Amino acid sequence: MITFPPEPGLQTQQSSDMPRIGSGDSFWCESAWLPTGVTSNVRIDHIDGVVTAVEAGSLSRPEDVHLEGVVMPGFANAHSHAFHRALRGRTHAGGGTFWTWRELMYAVAAQLDPDSYRELATAVYAEMALAGVTCVGEFHYLHHAPDGTPYADPNVMGEALRDAAQAAGIRMTLLDTCYLTGGFDQLLQGVQRRFGDGDAERWAERVAGLKPDATTRIGAAIHSVRAVPADQIATVVAGAGDRPRHVHLSEQPAENEACLAAYAATPTQLLHDHGALGASTTAVHATHLAAADIALLGAAGSTVCFCPTTERDLADGIGPARLLADAGVSLALGSDQHAVIDLFEEARALEMHERLASGERGRFTPSELAVSLTAAGHVSLGWPEAGRLTPGAPCDLVAIRLDSPRTAGVDPAQIMLAASAADVDTVVCGGAVVVSDGVHKLGDVGRLLGDAIGRLST
Repeated sequence: MITFPPEPGLQTQQSSDMPRIGSGDSFWCESAWLPTGVTSNVRIDHIDGVVTAVEAGSLSRPEDVHLEGVVMPGFANAHSHAFHRALRGRTHAGGGTFWTWRELMYAVAAQLDPDSYRELATAVYAEMALAGVTCVGEFHYLHHAPDGTPYADPNVMGEALRDAAQAAGIRMTLLDTCYLTGGFDQLLQGVQRRFGDGDAERWAERVAGLKPDATTRIGAAIHSVRAVPADQIATVVAGAGDRPRHVHLSEQPAENEACLAAYAATPTQLLHDHGALGASTTAVHATHLAAADIALLGAAGSTVCFCPTTERDLADGIGPARLLADAGVSLALGSDQHAVIDLFEEARALEMHERLASGERGRFTPSELAVSLTAAGHVSLGWPEAGRLTPGAPCDLVAIRLDSPRTAGVDPAQIMLAASAADVDTVVCGGAVVVSDGVHKLGDVGRLLGDAIGRLST
């Protein structure tokens, strides 16, 4: 167990006389997932949270911080809607569809203000840290007051998310989302009005006020082709520049059908025609694609972010993950609506869903799943230096127990197919310990979540 230093104004479960893990310390790993594979007896040195050396076959020294089990790079959760966490376990009465679930989601969205948003997101990001996440991509569209009136600070809701990620001890890419219409040729209605800026130019003007910092990068998103008219897409692309650009794509067949009716093109083709595909583009879900869509995404060098636990919870379907990978598309992973926050489960489901769809095992190797969970997800979020245990990378470490009922006897190289979030023992982000012995530095995350959600009418 690694203990936490006291922080001003922060109540933790640790004593104030416990030692601080600081700049220049070394972590000694019983085994570590290096680019060359799982390796025993690895020392990782860092200065100011940046890895300076990785030495395999080294002996543990008294001054080293000892990490048992297998150590992986920090996980990237490439697609999150933090406020959806309030819906977990509350949307299943009577079944329904994605579209009926969306109405319940809107009911939560209508209640949030900057303070309650910060409180809820802090607890959600802490839950992510407990699951090994050190970087999250927040797909953010709750911009204004519930009636659509801008706050005095037009980015106060986004800044609440920045504050939340910093309090939880993880990095964030804020994917500020352009959301202009309630559907093809439909005005925003009800709570949707808080999502919109009127047009893409005003969206870009507002986003220009958001600045990156040491733990936050600013990206952009097109909510979907149903929420951003075709004549506005190019403006969003220009406003995003070379920053990460995400988009919900072909999550539902109804979206594809409506797009074909409106534009005589699939959503993927429409994005391609308006310059929205490219190496900085991540398409989220990409569940219902034609062969030509897969080819376009591959040729563009885009990423696809699968969110398997959400896609099965909402009965979206099983996307063509293997076909996309074979076409040259990088695959990332996200927990999206947080029906589950367990990135091992997201990675494992990528393989298991492929097995169900194909009738074959081994569609993805454990190493491919690990890359989706780490390096590919970080590239998607604009942190290409992260997600690897190599010099120059952020010192983001996740130590996974190999002695739990789930992992005892497991080949460390196949930990992706056995472990769960409950097996995460220690999490380090930028050289700082965020989780130790399965406990977050903020203390009882379950209580934090319960308090935040309890203040909402869900």
